[in-house]
Amino acid sequence: MSNKNGIIALSPLIVLILVYLSTSIIAHDFYAIPITITFLIASIYSICISTKYPIKRRIEIFNRGAGNSNLLLMVWIFILAGAFANSAKAMGCIDSTVNLTLSLLPDNLLYAGLFLASCIISLSIGTSVGTIVALVPIAMGIGNTINQNIPMLIAIVIGGSFFGDNLSFISDTTIVSTSTQGCKLNDKFRVNSYIVFPVATIVFLLYLIIGNNANYSHPQSDINVVNIIPYIAVLVTAILGMNVMAVLTLGIILTGVIGVSEGAYDFFQWLKTLGDGIVSMGELIIVTILAGGLLEMIKENGGIDYIIKKIMGHVHSKSGAEFSISVLVSLVNVCTANNTVAIITVGDIAKKISDRYGIDNRKSASLLDTFSCVVQGILPYGAQILMASGLSKVNPIHFIGYLYYPFLLGIFALLSIYFRYPKKFS
Repeated sequence: MSNKNGIIALSPLIVLILVYLSTSIIAHDFYAIPITITFLIASIYSICISTKYPIKRRIEIFNRGAGNSNLLLMVWIFILAGAFANSAKAMGCIDSTVNLTLSLLPDNLLYAGLFLASCIISLSIGTSVGTIVALVPIAMGIGNTINQNIPMLIAIVIGGSFFGDNLSFISDTTIVSTSTQGCKLNDKFRVNSYIVFPVATIVFLLYLIIGNNANYSHPQSDINVVNIIPYIAVLVTAILGMNVMAVLTLGIILTGVIGVSEGAYDFFQWLKTLGDGIVSMGELIIVTILAGGLLEMIKENGGIDYIIKKIMGHVHSKSGAEFSISVLVSLVNVCTANNTVAIITVGDIAKKISDRYGIDNRKSASLLDTFSCVVQGILPYGAQILMASGLSKVNPIHFIGYLYYPFLLGIFALLSIYFRYPKKFS
């Protein structure tokens, strides 16, 4: 594919970014243009430029991406998460959980404690989305209660959620990266731990320093332990490995049973809170569907293949090969907005590169997983940040400057390539 055709294939993504940034900068407001409109413009553009297909075929390709089974699974999760979050809030679940958290955590441990909780939960349940669904409402409630920086608190949860997404034995990215590279889960965990644990420790200490002199004034309120049961149930069942949709369904049922019995609302009011919660996720669902179709058009036009061929032409050493694997999965992740899909897409190519240049399979699996999580952790239109945005009603761009863990993880991962670290796997 020529450079011209490659750039054209990738141009919908460029249009998406330029439209969003330019309108926001001109208006001095990142809320000036709804993110749904930017995706709609880029989607229409992607269909218009695909002139090698008749219009009916172009729409079929777009619909194939928009109706992808993995994407529709995310839509289901968004729907259930919106219903659960709103019903939990209406029954006082969030207020009770926030009050309990504030009563247990000293002021100077709030940031570090929230990060540690996110890391432990994500490591246990193996999903960043599940961690975000469980903790973002709590982080938002804490921020509102003590009048703190809500985007920063939510960014702490997002960062911690990718700690487990990257390391957990039951994480889909771990499973896919090890299976494509032909190594064991525990071996890949060992390689990852050399990079991830130092980064997590540094970020934890950073949050300790940031919150060291914190002295928040928050009201001392009664804690209704019964109201916390839905959240406890969600966290425990998720940790035990229950499917995230089943977890959220259980949480919804518990908010109904407890909320009605406690008099927080009657049965029909509970149903209304569920409906309102689902409606509140409408923009997120629309963006997800449009993004799926848009990225399918990019793939169909050869955009991802173009990226792969460009990178392969610059590999001349083992370090260069490791770097090419990292860049490859990162760029595909930008185009697909899904770290698991990105690993699946480049996994076989990464394996061939590893075999050709003598890269340890455990190291290549670690690079695939780590860099895909780094990119996914800072991608404004990725499912995790969109989910956090949908639950908190905060623009995704506002999280970016506070995502210390993903950015630092990316830096350390690059340094590990340059300094051949860890030595016994390099």
